[in-house]
Amino acid sequence: MLNIMPGRTSEELDLVFGALADPTRRGILERLEVGEAMVTELAAPFSISLPAISRHLKVLEHASLITRTKQGRWRSARLSPTSLAGAAAWLARYERLWAESLDRLDDHLARLASEQPTQTETETQARDRNTSQRPQDQDQER
Repeated sequence: MLNIMPGRTSEELDLVFGALADPTRRGILERLEVGEAMVTELAAPFSISLPAISRHLKVLEHASLITRTKQGRWRSARLSPTSLAGAAAWLARYERLWAESLDRLDDHLARLASEQPTQTETETQARDRNTSQRPQDQDQER
């Protein structure tokens, strides 16, 4: 199995990012930041059926983003931030790589800009070359 980070497998990250890809599931996670909630509470802001919410909760639970408990007839869900922390650490690693790459690109572009003559200098040099070449061109025509 490919280990992307210690303790995180590629499959685990796929489950987390797959779960986070849906706006309804992200909304459920945002609600659970406040604390544990019953399934009916989680379903309230969405215009979808309770079975659909239940399927979303199963995806989140399978990705280890939430834990669900049953007390009698009532089911509740609670945020389980461990998987989010793993995904955040994975993203932070790539954020550092991109930041370093962009810093190198910025340095390279600044170096190129300082090495290139300004537009005014280039136009002046071109005019000087044209002026200095004209007498030679006339000599060659004769």
